[in-house]
Amino acid sequence: MNQQPIFLKPVFQERIWGGSKLAELFNYEIPNTKTGECWAVSAHPNGQSVVKDGPYQGLTLGELWSSHQELFHSKSPVFPLLTKILDASDDLSVQVHPNDQYAGEHENGELGKTECWYIVDAEPGAEIIYGHEANSKEQLVKWIEEGNWEGLLTKVPVQAGDFFYVPSGTIHALGRGIVVLETQQSSDTTYRVYDYDRKDKDGNTRELHLEKAIEVTTVPQSYKQETYDTFSREGITITSFVSNEFFTVQKWDVHGAASLEASTKYTICSVIEGQGQLLLGDHQYALSKGDHFILPVSFGPYVLSGTMTLIISSE
Repeated sequence: MNQQPIFLKPVFQERIWGGSKLAELFNYEIPNTKTGECWAVSAHPNGQSVVKDGPYQGLTLGELWSSHQELFHSKSPVFPLLTKILDASDDLSVQVHPNDQYAGEHENGELGKTECWYIVDAEPGAEIIYGHEANSKEQLVKWIEEGNWEGLLTKVPVQAGDFFYVPSGTIHALGRGIVVLETQQSSDTTYRVYDYDRKDKDGNTRELHLEKAIEVTTVPQSYKQETYDTFSREGITITSFVSNEFFTVQKWDVHGAASLEASTKYTICSVIEGQGQLLLGDHQYALSKGDHFILPVSFGPYVLSGTMTLIISSE
C-alpha cells in the first residue's frame, strides 16, 4: 500500500466572469486576468489534475484512478468528485444542474451535478443567488418568460466562512467579489437560466438552456440557513458540513499538532489558509495555502501540525 500523500497540479480555466484573485490569494501562476476556475482535484476530461511528484509523477488523476485502484477502493467507474476554487470577479450566470438520472439520459451518460460551496473570501456586500420564490412550475415559467428576475430569484448575503449545500435542481449563482472552494460531482453540465444579457468577447450573448433548466428545477425551493456540528480535540477543530450519497465535506482547523488515524476511504485535502506539515513516520511534507492532495486508502496514522485550515472531502 502506498503510504505517501499524492500532491496534484491544478488546471486553470478562463471564464468571462474570472479575475486574478487565484494568483493574489493562493499565489498560483494563472494564465491570464480572466481566470475563473482552478480545477484542483479533477479527473474530468475537460481538465485533469496531474500528479506533482513521487512514484506516480506525471500521471493524470484519471490515469491514476484507472491503473491504481488499490489507492482508492471505490466502486465508481470514474473518479466521482471534483474540487475547484472559483474567483467570481463578476456575477456568474444564474444556472441549475441536472441530477444523475436526467444527465445520464440527456448528456451522454455524464454524471449529474450536486455541489457545495465554502466561502473563502467575500467583498463587503457580496451575495449569492440561492433558490427561487416560485410556488409552482407554472409560476416559474411565467416569471422566466416575463423576465421577472427580481421577483423570482432569492438573494442571500455571504461572508468568508459560510457554507452552502447546492443539490441538483437548485437555481443558483455566485455574485461578484466572492472566492469559493467548491466540492462537486465530477460533471461539467450546466443549464443557464439567465446571464444578465451579457455579451462574450465576440459580441454574442451566451446560450441559455431554458427548456432543460425548467425541467430539472426543483419547485418549490426556498433558502434555509443551516447549522453545523463542530468537534474539538487536541490540535484540531472539525466542522462537519455535509455527508450524503454524493460526498462528505468537513473543515479542519489545525492549531498545534493533531494526531489522526488512518481512514478506510481515500481523502481529498485542500489547504485554504495558513501553513504547516504532514508527518508520517520519519517523513515530513510541507503544506501551504493552495496545496491540494489525496491521502490514499489506509493512509496513516499521521500528524497534521501548524496553523492552517483545510477543506476535506471523500466519497
